[in-house]
Amino acid sequence: MKARYAQAMEWLYIACIAVSGVAIVVITLIIPAGVFMRYVMNSPLPWPEPAAVILMVAFSFLGGAAVYRANGHIAVEALLNAVPPAVRRVMLWGVQACVAATAAFMLGYGAQLCLVMRFQTMAEFPSVPVGLVYLPIPLAGLITLLFLIERLWVGAPPPTSWMYSDQAAELE
Repeated sequence: MKARYAQAMEWLYIACIAVSGVAIVVITLIIPAGVFMRYVMNSPLPWPEPAAVILMVAFSFLGGAAVYRANGHIAVEALLNAVPPAVRRVMLWGVQACVAATAAFMLGYGAQLCLVMRFQTMAEFPSVPVGLVYLPIPLAGLITLLFLIERLWVGAPPPTSWMYSDQAAELE
């Protein structure tokens, strides 16, 4: 059961990275296109900036969930290294409790935000409900909770995990 859950989290991690990667690449392409159209062609496009904002929401929240699983978030470890191991364990459990509270907040209030905004539309994209734009917030909260369950129940991902495939190569 643990192995199947860990494998499911591995695929979920890859999906988060893929969506985040595609979002940042598309942002990188559409913003210069918008600038080119505005200043070179003197014919501004109304959609690149709002599209980039939508993509940045997806990139930020889904990428943040993936960063949590990879344990790549910013951490100040000086205090952890200065305390005895028993205190360190309590502090690390406190960190996980804060992550759980934050993810649950994102899930609960993010879902409420999506529901409240489901009938609002963006001027640039009248067929896209604003609630859909905010969907990455509760989705990332849920995914972060799933990654937290993996960390507490299964443990850290194994060294064979795809998230370790981009480590720097050893130089001779």
